[in-house]
Amino acid sequence: MYDVNSKHADDFINHEEIEETLAYADENKDNVELIDALIEKAKKRKGLTHREASVLLACQIPEKNEEIFKLAEQIKKDFYGNRIVMFAPLYLSNYCINGCTYCPYHSKNKHIARKQLSQDEIRREVIALQDMGHKRLALEAGEDPVRNTMDYYLESIKTIYSIKHKNGAIRRVNINIAATTVDNYRLLKEAGIGTYILFQETYHKESYLQLHPTGPKHDYDYHTEAMDRAMEGGIDDVGVGVLFGLDKYRYEFAGLLMHAEHLEAAFGVGPHTISVPRLRHADDIDADAFDNGIDDDTFAKIVACIRIAVPYTGMIISTRESQKCRERVLHLGISQVSGGSRTSVGGYCEPEPDDEKSEQFDVSDKRTLDEVVRWLMEMDYIPSFCTACYREGRTGDRFMSLCKSGQIQNCCHPNALMTLKEYLMDYASPETKAIGDKLIEKEVLNVPNEKARAVVEENLRLIAQDNRRDFRF
Repeated sequence: MYDVNSKHADDFINHEEIEETLAYADENKDNVELIDALIEKAKKRKGLTHREASVLLACQIPEKNEEIFKLAEQIKKDFYGNRIVMFAPLYLSNYCINGCTYCPYHSKNKHIARKQLSQDEIRREVIALQDMGHKRLALEAGEDPVRNTMDYYLESIKTIYSIKHKNGAIRRVNINIAATTVDNYRLLKEAGIGTYILFQETYHKESYLQLHPTGPKHDYDYHTEAMDRAMEGGIDDVGVGVLFGLDKYRYEFAGLLMHAEHLEAAFGVGPHTISVPRLRHADDIDADAFDNGIDDDTFAKIVACIRIAVPYTGMIISTRESQKCRERVLHLGISQVSGGSRTSVGGYCEPEPDDEKSEQFDVSDKRTLDEVVRWLMEMDYIPSFCTACYREGRTGDRFMSLCKSGQIQNCCHPNALMTLKEYLMDYASPETKAIGDKLIEKEVLNVPNEKARAVVEENLRLIAQDNRRDFRF
């Protein structure tokens, strides 16, 4: 039975409720009166339910879809302005005991190079990432309780935060590791992580069990209830997502929003981020062997409808997607992108030899961070390296209350400009620096508060002339 408040996975991600939702969406996908009413409701910036948003996703009326896209674009501007947060993944280990049929790390793959970074190797990788300009990392690892222990993760996080190379520093570490216990989540919180990320892969339970035939990840309930345990362990910023292409995208869309609704109902705050990866080729994985791939038009519609349904939630797109695809969905709802990414275990300090490849998936956007930053600025986006909210305690419900009121703009816009200035001074190519300085000069005038603007202008001067760093509102 569907119960948004229940702590049991089968209740808050209820199969019958999703099936009824999809049937309702099919019945009303041409119901202009209802679609108009939902669009008007969405204009209030309070979001939509999974059932309401599913109607908009199913809608095939061209002019109504155009309205949906325009509304998503406006909501994105209202809550996130023209800022795009930058990050990079760092794969610590690809040892894994699970049998996931879509991931090359699966335990039966005997020819992929298995690696785990030592603390010295982590230091070298982090220095390379700092020398690119990154301030925010997402740690990734396979599930192996013997090698990839909580002690290893905690030591790795401590190592990363300790490295100060030239003007570089990793100011925020997010972590994407297997579902674990409340006590372990508490340890991660104490270690100073930002967001705990765990993708559901698919919310369709029958498909989930088939796709995860062996290993601890086979336990659907334990995996699906992980965010509840993370919240109970004190981690109030969590990131969810599905791997589009494993099952029917409309089922996944409804499940994703139901998960967000559950976290809001049970803990008073929904997910901090939603990721929208699509299945990609990798080592012994042929993405074409799966039947549920989605085209770029459908992908764009999904992004727009998620943005309308959960207007305050960050949305992430990785280098799985091409430059063309990323460019298309940026204005529809995406607020974070990776740049200069490697999906191998290591590979930032030195490229992997051909006979030691360890990538989790093929990267489509292979540009350097500098090229990505310049690309964003040429489209009038502000690449942001800001991590201030997490270090100022603006997480969980505190972040969401600021975001919902629109006040977060008064922090984020100035912080984006100051961290971009740091990047331009320390890491940018001359061409990128020239474009960025002009953008900052223009965007400073958009800081609405006169006193805040004066502070930003002074801080920008100190960054450029006195080599000062890490100002934040």
